[in-house]
Amino acid sequence: MWFRNLTLFRFSAAVAKTLKSLETDLAEKRLRSCGPIELSTRGFVSPYGRGSEELVHRVESFALVTVGGEDKLLPTSVINEELSAKIDKIAEKTGRKPGARERKRLKEEVLTDLLPRAFIRLSKRSAYLDTDQGWLIVDTASKKAAEETVTQLREALDSFPATPMAPEESPRMLMTSWLAQGKLPKGLTLGDECELRDPVEAGAVVKCRRQELESDEVREHLKSGKQVFQLGLVFEDRLAFTLDDELVVRKLRFLDQVQDELGEEGKESATAELDAVFALMSLELRRLMEKLEEWFGQRRPKDK
Repeated sequence: MWFRNLTLFRFSAAVAKTLKSLETDLAEKRLRSCGPIELSTRGFVSPYGRGSEELVHRVESFALVTVGGEDKLLPTSVINEELSAKIDKIAEKTGRKPGARERKRLKEEVLTDLLPRAFIRLSKRSAYLDTDQGWLIVDTASKKAAEETVTQLREALDSFPATPMAPEESPRMLMTSWLAQGKLPKGLTLGDECELRDPVEAGAVVKCRRQELESDEVREHLKSGKQVFQLGLVFEDRLAFTLDDELVVRKLRFLDQVQDELGEEGKESATAELDAVFALMSLELRRLMEKLEEWFGQRRPKDK
């Protein structure tokens, strides 16, 4: 269950105190099956998998949760084919083609007929809360998917004022400075990929992969005015990732030093493995979050 992408939110110490009843609150918003004419449903499922009823896995001040979803697969081509058949049948009987209003009604009838027979796709998205430091970390690089996760928590908790990243330092300018000057914060080294863009609208875009980032070629792009929108980084030889200009962590990898610390104790069962991996992962990421806060000035919201 190693996280692969991180979209980050912050919440205050006062909000953290409301999370003591998290298990009870989430129980009211368990994932339920789609109704006959529903396209999708969302709700919480157990991080342990289908065989468990527990909705929260806690390790010290860390709480792992999982949002599940059911989506009915109803291709547009199938809907259009059924709709066309209905329209053709009416035309044959009446000698006329239905107007826009009638076509809309017919389409609703088609959806009502097809939805109970549609296939269902299951999905899961994990996130965890660090109540000591005030972080919500969602395993996705999609802003929309991350916001959906926050929405589910808000609905379950009645209120969950978590805020997206809004750093005091411009990530784009700071990462551009790192790359141009070759001076990175202690413990941070360059990876082998970046995305450079001309900041003007519809400007040039350069994507480098498996590239020596301190090369003359990259420096020339920076001299021409391009800025860093994504930068590959390695943190203390333990984490490798790409950081973008909105502080979304992408392509996260836990390197050998971390993997080796997992040992054999996490392999006894699926539950033991989840416990061991989550404990190790959350502590590693807390150290990274502390540094992101230091580098970019993303402070924890104050209590009101």
